[in-house]
Amino acid sequence: MFCFPALNIPHVEVDDSKFNTEYANVFVHGLAGWGSYEWYDDFMPYWGMFGGDLMQYLNARGFECYSASVDPTGSAWDRACELYAQLTGTVTDYGEEHSKRCRHARYGEDFSSDPLIDEWSAEEKINLLGHSFGGRVIIKMASRKLPFEIEKVILVDSAGVKPKKTAAQKLRQRNYKIGRKILETAPVKALFPDALEEFRRSHGSADYNSATPVMRQTLVNTVNEDLVEYMPNMKMPVLLVWGENDDATPLSDAKIMEQLMPDAGLVTLKNCGHYSFLEQQFTFNKVLASFMEID
Repeated sequence: MFCFPALNIPHVEVDDSKFNTEYANVFVHGLAGWGSYEWYDDFMPYWGMFGGDLMQYLNARGFECYSASVDPTGSAWDRACELYAQLTGTVTDYGEEHSKRCRHARYGEDFSSDPLIDEWSAEEKINLLGHSFGGRVIIKMASRKLPFEIEKVILVDSAGVKPKKTAAQKLRQRNYKIGRKILETAPVKALFPDALEEFRRSHGSADYNSATPVMRQTLVNTVNEDLVEYMPNMKMPVLLVWGENDDATPLSDAKIMEQLMPDAGLVTLKNCGHYSFLEQQFTFNKVLASFMEID
């Protein structure tokens, strides 16, 4: 079950003639997230949740923002291909080799008649903002040769650094595996049907706890993929925004990214966790406006 802080983002009218950002800003959601291509985004937007539409609010303030929609359970590669297709208005192509290895169709959704940004061309630069797993998608995309230029990147509580386990964490993991095996036995499941899920939740991060069983396996697989080798290739300015109490992608990950990315800066938001853009929305907007040089 999702649990997010309630915001109070006012409803505002958007006049796109008053956009004062030089380039469009594309937001990429995290695990189990959604974007503007989903009908329910109008009722409960990922960027704002129950407290209002952050995209609409930022657009009204002069940001030109778009909310991408990538597979909520797909791999970082699949999502990057989907994001690319939405931006360029093309058919999603996952690549022949990757598709064969992962045993799925090579081609996905066709965005040629419904691109994310109308009348956008590869000659225009773009800014990308990703939260959690969305940051992992952007790191993979931004480190590759593209037909368009990424002007700036904002990574919010981003994934991408493989966690290094301490001795205490290794012990905790071993105890977790032992406990899980016991709770998975038929007699225990019959006597205590909810015990396994409660045990998992007590040991899981925010992303893991909010995911379905299928999504959890995706999360387990992807967190073990270390993207540090891609980070030095991100030559554009990168803003790292992190909740100081993030337990899914800890602040130490942000510091590694700051060291490896040539032009990165870190802003730590106090009294918040993995959803810092929701928990400290006012401060987050101020930081974003400063980075984008908007008055």
